[in-house]
Amino acid sequence: MNARPKLSLSPAASGGADNRTRAWNVSAARAEKLKELARDMRRNPTPAQAALWERLKDKRLGFTFNREVVMGSAIVDFACKPRWLVVETGGDGEAEATLAALSDRKLTDVGVHVLRFSDAQVLGDIETVVQAIAEELKKPFERPQVKNPRPARARRP
Repeated sequence: MNARPKLSLSPAASGGADNRTRAWNVSAARAEKLKELARDMRRNPTPAQAALWERLKDKRLGFTFNREVVMGSAIVDFACKPRWLVVETGGDGEAEATLAALSDRKLTDVGVHVLRFSDAQVLGDIETVVQAIAEELKKPFERPQVKNPRPARARRP
């Protein structure tokens, strides 16, 4: 009996970098570039990201959030891995909105729920943004059943 591979948001649960990138259909070289870019983005946040991080860090909403997390071929601003929730900021321009919609669709296809806020919303009324995130975290949660897009390969003896 072959075990069905599981897609996880947690790197440790995936069994190593090779399995993790293969599950998301991302090459090892691309994954490494994304990791470096995410590190740079953590070091240089936008004003909206910095303001929102002050409200999300240290389990202030009751759940752990991580900044600039690589998920597949995307880098998400904030991820609450236990709840499969992603919070994104920005995407104000037309080109950015198109890329954001594509990224959101890819994440939604694997069961991740995405909340997106403009930088103006975060900087102008952060209380409303934090309240929306808190309300999403209060909703009943059931871990999504991820469909395996590829059939499991038979193992060679």
